[in-house]
Amino acid sequence: MFDNTHFPGAKKFWHQGKLYDWSQPTIHAMSHALHYGTSVFEGIRAYSTLNGPAVFRLPEHIDRLFHSASTLSMKVLYSKEEIINAIMSVIKENKLKSAYIRPLMFCGYGNLGLLPKFSPAELTIGAWEWGAYLGEKTEKGAHVYIVPWRRVHHSQLEMTAKLGGVYVQSAICGMEARSLGCDEAVFLNLEGNIAEGPGENIFIVKSGVLKTNDKTESVLEGITRESILEIAKNLNLETSVGPITKEDFFQADEIFFSGTAVEIAPIIRATDGSNPEEEKKEYIIGSGKVGDITLRLAKYYKDIVSGKIKEYENWLTYVYD
Repeated sequence: MFDNTHFPGAKKFWHQGKLYDWSQPTIHAMSHALHYGTSVFEGIRAYSTLNGPAVFRLPEHIDRLFHSASTLSMKVLYSKEEIINAIMSVIKENKLKSAYIRPLMFCGYGNLGLLPKFSPAELTIGAWEWGAYLGEKTEKGAHVYIVPWRRVHHSQLEMTAKLGGVYVQSAICGMEARSLGCDEAVFLNLEGNIAEGPGENIFIVKSGVLKTNDKTESVLEGITRESILEIAKNLNLETSVGPITKEDFFQADEIFFSGTAVEIAPIIRATDGSNPEEEKKEYIIGSGKVGDITLRLAKYYKDIVSGKIKEYENWLTYVYD
């Protein structure tokens, strides 16, 4: 039996076409993905609006889920429309006004050879209430730790896919950062440039220019990242996409994370532990306080996902017509 202590509001989940009680187990212990990380997933948010809960950029998330599945040669047994309808049913069944939504497709029970030849893909969908990923640091600003381990390189894996197994590196380094008293990790890539967080893209601001990197820097180009670039242009903010060096990072006026879970979360301090042979050094970012551009984007983003800006209504899928 499983309780929902860390999944507030979760009463039912969807698995292989049916709704189950949250505490009911449905997956075999010998499922391939449990042993080898052969899974793909999405993190999606639904927000409370005056017209009920609305899911942010749902079609784009489902498109990426299918793309990720293709990298593992998974045969998806459901259409995009069926998966969208299943997500809506989970939100409705749990009577959630806002939610974090997790569709997970994985190689299930069949064989435990390294290749999942006889382990067909299964799909499960859960949803629950989940606040800001970094808690109060989302408003006050986070202290990050630049880890000594380099991010998985784009020459090694398809970085446009959300592959479950890749996130083992994220979990290890996220725990390392927290063990040192920091709030989150930051990866360098093999070239020594800033890559991303364990599950977040990174933006810096210098002299009014908003800059992020792309997949050639070994990052997952997130849907929130793409949204922020579009929002910034509509707000007449100058944007740039390209490599971010450590020096760019330390000398930035502002820095923030972006992502579905983290949304927009400022970074105000950084400890550089990227070279284990050197003493760790701490840097204050900009003024050491949350910057004006970060605050402006965060507020505008909140208004968009809450359905307050009609220009972006096409980014919202309302749960109740």
